[in-house]
Amino acid sequence: MRAPYFIAALALTTLAVAACSNPDAGAGPRICTPFADASAKVDAAASPPGAAQPFQAPVDPAAALDDCLHRWSYTLAAASDRAQDVAQAAVAACTPALTRWNQQTLAPPGARGRGAAEAAPSLLTGQATTPIAEHYNYAQARALFYVVQGRAGKCPPPAASAK
Repeated sequence: MRAPYFIAALALTTLAVAACSNPDAGAGPRICTPFADASAKVDAAASPPGAAQPFQAPVDPAAALDDCLHRWSYTLAAASDRAQDVAQAAVAACTPALTRWNQQTLAPPGARGRGAAEAAPSLLTGQATTPIAEHYNYAQARALFYVVQGRAGKCPPPAASAK
């Protein structure tokens, strides 16, 4: 009765060892996050059938920042610098997008309630923080993730635009 279990265990062990010895068996490009399709249709009803629409960046400032970090991090991931330094360069390249997201959090003049400069406890650490500080922390962490992901998966940078 034990022979089938032994054979099955031996087969699984053999497969596991074979997968470990094959460098191409890793996650590779499967871990790469795909980029938004630059040829995506923006509003198909507003144009003739078959007419291609220009790519439009996300309207949400947080999504626009994430897209910027994704693109710059993958582009710079091939650099031989430390991942933290490469991620910091990606954040620097995306400063305009981060600024637009931060501007969205500023309370309009005369508005009631908490302003962006008022400290509140972080939902992650419980330490006092502000939305603008958390946006910056998010940008740093996300850029580092994309750099490491780009290096681990050997992810290609986005296609160059034809502008």
